[in-house]
Amino acid sequence: MTGKIGPCSPFFIVADVPKALDHYVANLGFECRFTSPNPDPFFAIVGRDAAQIMLKAITDNVPPLPNPQRHEWAPWDAFIHTPNPDALALEFEDRHVLFRRPLGDTDDQLRGFEVEDPDGYVCFFGRPTTTSA
Repeated sequence: MTGKIGPCSPFFIVADVPKALDHYVANLGFECRFTSPNPDPFFAIVGRDAAQIMLKAITDNVPPLPNPQRHEWAPWDAFIHTPNPDALALEFEDRHVLFRRPLGDTDDQLRGFEVEDPDGYVCFFGRPTTTSA
């Protein structure tokens, strides 16, 4: 028997937690699962189904640094698996979400789309187009 691994939660340093929360909750249909007890939340966890993202504001001296801003060849900060990216893309279109890259198949044999948050973090929502052995 091998050990099991559950969902993974990326940790994004953001400039403004309430602004980031609004994006994930209002635009992408995530729920707020936790906020720190401070009056101006500096930490929150948002989630939808098994996916979660942790959001934290540190100080003005520690700004967000998404992967695409550091390395052109690293376009995403999170891969969020969805078995039906076509249906999710339609839902997001109905919510008037702006896509960084529209629904399609990638060179890496993935089907999905990209959404960028207010701090520049890029989430790819998709799945492999084929299964590997």
